[in-house]
Amino acid sequence: VQLQASGGGLVHAGGSLRLSCRASGGSFNFYAVGWFRQAPRKEREGVACVSINYNTTYTVDSVKGRFTISVDNGKNTVDLVMDSLKPEDTAVYYCAADPDAWHYGSACQLNDQGRYDYWGQGTQVTVSS
Repeated sequence: VQLQASGGGLVHAGGSLRLSCRASGGSFNFYAVGWFRQAPRKEREGVACVSINYNTTYTVDSVKGRFTISVDNGKNTVDLVMDSLKPEDTAVYYCAADPDAWHYGSACQLNDQGRYDYWGQGTQVTVSS
């Protein structure tokens, strides 16, 4: 499976962006798909994930209520809609897929990034103040 992330850009604080993660060479069935971000001089952190088979989602507290992750099975994409963006959301955003997530139950997770075997190339999100 190859992942292609798109949708980043420059936006003013309070604005919105939609990131998309498209899978090719396979599908997301039974996978978990997560969005991660890495700001300059910081470690990569998880933002949101979805368990495709169970359609369960999880978002971290720092973006809860502002970011929404969703699945479009027809397009084989996972979107991250980001509203009320803040300058501290500035980062390179990556999508990744965990093909063995179904082994672990219905909940996706972001803490163990090593379980995500497939990674997209990253898309830059810049939020100006």
